[in-house]
Amino acid sequence: MNSKKPDLALPGETEKVENAVFSPKLVAATSIAPAHLEAEIIYSLGKLEVMRVFRLYPNCPAIACDLYFRGESANSWVQSGTNLADMVNLDKLTGSNSGSNAPVLEKIELRGHHWQLNAVEFFDVTDRFNNLVKSVRALSYRPNFYRENMLFAYDNATDNGVFILKEAPTSNVQLAYPGSDFITENGVFRAVGIGLNPDDLNPNEWKRGYGFVTGIYSGNKKNGVIALRNYQKNLRILESGRDEMVLMNTWGDRGQDSRVCESFAMSELEECAKLGITHFQLDDGWQLGQSSNSAFKGGSLESIWNNPKYWEPHPERFPNGLEPVVKKGKELGIEVCLWYNPSRDNSNENWEKDADALIGLYQKYGIRTFKIDGVSQPDKMAELNFRKFLDKVSLATNQQVVFNLDVTAGRRGGYHFFNEYGNLFLENRYTDWQPAKHPKVFGSTFYWEGGVAGGSKLERPCLYLEKGVPKYLYGATRADKAQTMSFNVAVPLIRTENEK
Repeated sequence: MNSKKPDLALPGETEKVENAVFSPKLVAATSIAPAHLEAEIIYSLGKLEVMRVFRLYPNCPAIACDLYFRGESANSWVQSGTNLADMVNLDKLTGSNSGSNAPVLEKIELRGHHWQLNAVEFFDVTDRFNNLVKSVRALSYRPNFYRENMLFAYDNATDNGVFILKEAPTSNVQLAYPGSDFITENGVFRAVGIGLNPDDLNPNEWKRGYGFVTGIYSGNKKNGVIALRNYQKNLRILESGRDEMVLMNTWGDRGQDSRVCESFAMSELEECAKLGITHFQLDDGWQLGQSSNSAFKGGSLESIWNNPKYWEPHPERFPNGLEPVVKKGKELGIEVCLWYNPSRDNSNENWEKDADALIGLYQKYGIRTFKIDGVSQPDKMAELNFRKFLDKVSLATNQQVVFNLDVTAGRRGGYHFFNEYGNLFLENRYTDWQPAKHPKVFGSTFYWEGGVAGGSKLERPCLYLEKGVPKYLYGATRADKAQTMSFNVAVPLIRTENEK
């Protein structure tokens, strides 16, 4: 490192650190996370308090940092940046103070002038986007800005590399976004954008911002991806039966909630068993409350808790409750899962009621995998309340609940936020979305330099069709067959009478 300047810097805030406290501790293993070391650093920048929680995992070449803020600030942390086209001469470029207009959450300064960059941006909102990854390769030189979630930097002179992962939603939905995620200049690499503004601060409560992970690798560029995956596998232990799944979801029958009922679920379970599906997910329609996506008029996702029975089984569609469906699933070796849409009123202010509803379903039926849909995080309070919802359910169920987080639409967590809580419901790809000449329905693959991104926590639809009728299902396994990649099938498995 070539500088004594702070690696965390907020525009307008003093660099003078006061009241610093360092507190390391060993964190015991849980059912979802391995044992690891945490180092907590709390300090003051004037009236602003900063807490940095560093996480170090055994045999992992990366250090993660979660950031929290408390207090107050009269400054503006997200300011208008400099257009590089306006920096017309070398003196201005050389004398630039890159990053001074944006909150910097991580900065590393390394020797060398032969750094080759690979900046990778991810896209969710998959109902609209099908190309989900974009990679930009460049040589680090004068100050430049990158709108990406992760940055790999490889020194061609020494064959050593470093990566920074910004643990945040995708760039196009981040809060308090400064216009880019990384600023590079020769061997200086900054991650910018902390996900909150001074207006979000509270003098009595820590507010969590976006975090980052810094890792190292050597030998070749592919080892950077391996080092990244090493870290990501420590975020959540993949337990067979709980986390590994081939999941079928009922929404793909294109009837919305019009066909969901006990007999339909029983028939679907029989078909799932023939295809080797491990998890059967009842989507919207199992519950008494009627959502805005209903095939019938009058549904809404607003003011859900005006109806305290909203999340009880629909008495006409499931007159015997969900017990017969769950029992049938167990007989066939299939785990029954449910769709759930948290109340989004007033920045998710009813998060405790939502959590209690899920806890009740877990306790009554033993259902532990929930597709979490309709999430809206337009502001920091909504994001923090959503995390409180996830935390309460996890704690009350001994972390056995798996949150299948939908990223098909809206402002949500994306690929690198809330990873510790479960997996992703990645996309809807229905049979009527595909031209008839394409008999195979599948999603795009994640590629970037160094190989294919791991897909163990993404659900991918992989179902062969003939004339629109499902014939057989396939999935991907690792070469050693030690882990089945989870994926989702959002298409019907049977036809109802009126479709024959």
